[in-house]
Amino acid sequence: MANPNLSLPAQLEAVLYLKGRCLSLHQLSELVHSPPEEVELALITLMADYAHRDTALEIRQESAGFSLQLRADLSDLVQELVPVDLSTASLRTLATVALKKRILQSELVDLRGSGAYDHIKELVEQGFIERRRQSDGRSFWISLTEKFHRTFSVKSSAGGEAG
Repeated sequence: MANPNLSLPAQLEAVLYLKGRCLSLHQLSELVHSPPEEVELALITLMADYAHRDTALEIRQESAGFSLQLRADLSDLVQELVPVDLSTASLRTLATVALKKRILQSELVDLRGSGAYDHIKELVEQGFIERRRQSDGRSFWISLTEKFHRTFSVKSSAGGEAG
């Protein structure tokens, strides 16, 4: 993950966003290839940065580690704006698929963690993504459905405006 063009706090922010779950200091240290002491200082910097700006997100420290979360006081707004009954974690998995357009299930699980299997199942059941077995491999291709494009009023890859 290490990217010399991004500061360590920015790298940690990206990891926490993409993983969408609580990560220990040790896990974060491995993912950004930096010593735990440097990661801890960068996390403190990042937490202070979030605390001093008007943002909907926060870095939350829990016993299991650190996570990037929507501020708890915004839950009513989320329920009002999100037109579907999906958990925040499933929405993040769906956002990852939307950014990639098409992604191997194995790559999605690498990015989002093993909880992505449950998210994928939920998203398939609700009709927002589809799974198709790879012709030459063991994984599945994950892609967005027309229901996703209609629900979220996003331009489809075919070029037309949905919704």
